[in-house]
Amino acid sequence: MQIKKLMPAILWAFFIAILCGIPGKDIPSASWLELISFDKFVHASMFFVLTFLSNSAWNTANNKKRLLTIVLICMAYGGLLEILQGTIFTDRSADINDFIANAFGAAICALFIKRNKF
Repeated sequence: MQIKKLMPAILWAFFIAILCGIPGKDIPSASWLELISFDKFVHASMFFVLTFLSNSAWNTANNKKRLLTIVLICMAYGGLLEILQGTIFTDRSADINDFIANAFGAAICALFIKRNKF
């Protein structure tokens, strides 16, 4: 595989890491968004896109094992970012619900890919 095909997924993964590393005090908040769990929607969306871009690089719609591997890698990346938020990133904390949202986004993307044969 050419790195050129994987570049969008790599850049998106870096973008996610940057967003997850931003100190909490620097993230704008609106109390009404917290009421509808907008944060979880954002997490799921970011990992949906990461899974989609990764799948596009390998074009694995018809390869169940490879798609499962991509989903598991994206889920593990989400878990790693949560661990980093709890241990290394400044003014951030790990949240199991964020990890669940990350995993949900990756899993929903896999279902979307299989159904639409991307």
